[in-house]
Amino acid sequence: MRDSPNFMPASQAPSAVPDSDEIDLRDLARTIWRGKLWIALCAAIGLFLGAYYAFVSATPVYTSSAVVMLESRQEQVVDIESVMTGLSGDQASINTEVEVIRSRGLLKKLVRELNLVSDPEFNPELRPVPLISVGRIVGWLRALVGGGPDPVAGNAEDRTLHKVIDNVSDAISVSNVRQSYVFRITATTEDPRKSAAIANTLADLYIREQIEVKFAATEKATEWLTDRVSELQVELESALAAVKEFNAGTELISPEALAALNRQLKETRDRLRDARANLEAAETRLAALLAAEATGDAEEMAQEAGDTALSRVLRTMDGARSEAFDTRFEQVVDRARLEVERARSQIDALETSIATQEAQIETQSADLVRLQQLEREAEASRLIYEHFLSRLKETSIQQGIQQADSRLLSEAVVPRNPSAPRKSLVLVMSLMLGAMVGVAAVLGREYAQNTFRVAEDLEARTGYTVLGQIPAIPARKRRQVLKYLRDKPNSAAAEAIRNLRTSVLLSDIDNPPRIIMSTSSIPGEGKTTQSIALAQNLANMGKRVLLIEGDMRRRVFAEYFDIQPRQGLMSVLTGDVALSEAVIHEPSLKADLLMAEGTKINAADVFSSDRFRAFLDELRELYDYVVIDTPPVLAVPEPRIIGQWVDAILYTVKWDSTSQRQVREGLRAFESVNLRVSGLVLAQISAKGMKRYGYGDSYGAYNAYYAN
Repeated sequence: MRDSPNFMPASQAPSAVPDSDEIDLRDLARTIWRGKLWIALCAAIGLFLGAYYAFVSATPVYTSSAVVMLESRQEQVVDIESVMTGLSGDQASINTEVEVIRSRGLLKKLVRELNLVSDPEFNPELRPVPLISVGRIVGWLRALVGGGPDPVAGNAEDRTLHKVIDNVSDAISVSNVRQSYVFRITATTEDPRKSAAIANTLADLYIREQIEVKFAATEKATEWLTDRVSELQVELESALAAVKEFNAGTELISPEALAALNRQLKETRDRLRDARANLEAAETRLAALLAAEATGDAEEMAQEAGDTALSRVLRTMDGARSEAFDTRFEQVVDRARLEVERARSQIDALETSIATQEAQIETQSADLVRLQQLEREAEASRLIYEHFLSRLKETSIQQGIQQADSRLLSEAVVPRNPSAPRKSLVLVMSLMLGAMVGVAAVLGREYAQNTFRVAEDLEARTGYTVLGQIPAIPARKRRQVLKYLRDKPNSAAAEAIRNLRTSVLLSDIDNPPRIIMSTSSIPGEGKTTQSIALAQNLANMGKRVLLIEGDMRRRVFAEYFDIQPRQGLMSVLTGDVALSEAVIHEPSLKADLLMAEGTKINAADVFSSDRFRAFLDELRELYDYVVIDTPPVLAVPEPRIIGQWVDAILYTVKWDSTSQRQVREGLRAFESVNLRVSGLVLAQISAKGMKRYGYGDSYGAYNAYYAN
């Protein structure tokens, strides 16, 4: 086995070029260039569809815009900010006003103002119903699945009104001009006058609604203020009546009288303090007189009494006390007792007076606090009443001078030309979109490709050299293949076979191959036709050539040659017949044939025997070249067995048919037994297909060089 030129150590197995994650722009450009016809076709189709849409299918629509300016700062005749304020002009207020203009309530007024319910453009129920429409399909599906009636609430008139409002909302756009207080109200319809009327009417309704909202708010505020003022008037009158009634039922004259009463109480307390001091002095004098009387000493008694008359009596006395002295002293003592009693009586009177005054002060102080509270409540009620009364007057005046927060800056005019479709733009965009679709289709087809179309790709994917590229032979039947090659020796197919022959013979100049095996991944790839054509071409060189049918199962040579042999390859290998008896010379081929025959013996076992190797050695002595057509390698093991003894292995790949996975698995099958394929053959190439895929520049020149 190691003597075979096809033997290859596992370490020397060719490697395919790995796929790179990077995008090759040149390869991408070449791919797009190859598909230029498809791209041009898609662009032309896109242009045609765009032209049909722009000039035939599309309904022209007209756009008209009204401009409204927001009055952010208004000078009010009467300051009534607490009742009705203008807009602040900040971004939040501007965004809010945009939504107000687009609100369903305002659009409902617009629909009724212009009677848009009767307009077929906005009311789909007035349009002619086609036989097949989206609405009908939805209705059929709802009825099919048992969906019941239309889920929209309300009667038919309300549902129609809601649909019209939705359609009008779709036809209207409101935008704010940046860095300004300007709104642009745009309407787009199929009628130019209708577009202008909708934009102007919506702007007018928006301004009118602002006045109506302010008037309603002012009227509501006036009504509320009127009721509130009436309530406050009743409260004020009640408060004043309470003050008056309290004044009538109290002894308090005024706060000043209460202050005078406090001063009088202070003076009485001062007098009480003095009276108590006098009582103490009187009681002390009385005690001193009684103490002196107890001693019986006349001089001491006279001294304590401090009475002048008593002193004169003492001077007239001779020593003993006289009756006049005692009588006068008793009078002094009685007078001292009388002073004590008088002081005590005065103190009692003053204390009673103080208690009475304190009670009066306490009562009148409480009455004063209550009076002041009632007066404050009355004053507060009066102030509130006057404030609300003033607001009521201001609000009543404001009802006649309401102003909107916006004003119409520019009316919408009737457009002369439709705003859509913009025919030039549609044509350009259609052309570009068609070209983009074409590019996407070409790239998608290219990158989704799982077969082989060019030799370079086949070599890059497998790592093996492509020895030949065989075009599809235009023969309806297999028996006409040889006749076609014989009758048209200068055809592209004949020249491709010559190129293959040259590549095979020059693949090893030192030891040119003599026994050549042809195989493929799966049946139907053209390996048999290629084997027969190669054998014919070698025979035309005047060489002795033997063509062996190595496929014991299918035996398709009978479809190429009108021969029905009774014995063939298996009979020779088993020794039943001699080689010379089994070989048939085919004049159209100018070479010998050794065809396969039906047998119950396993072909793989026969090809694995030493007899088969000896048979090939015998053929080397008898023939210059031996071509063996073997079964597909993915179907049976025979190709890997026969490949051990041949000089060259040709692996056929059908153009744009055999998948890359099948080719890799077939080559891997040879590599698993350390066999190296001599070369690949890209067979059954379609010239029209190459042009269709954009490879006509490279293959078409080669194909057109030869005359058919």
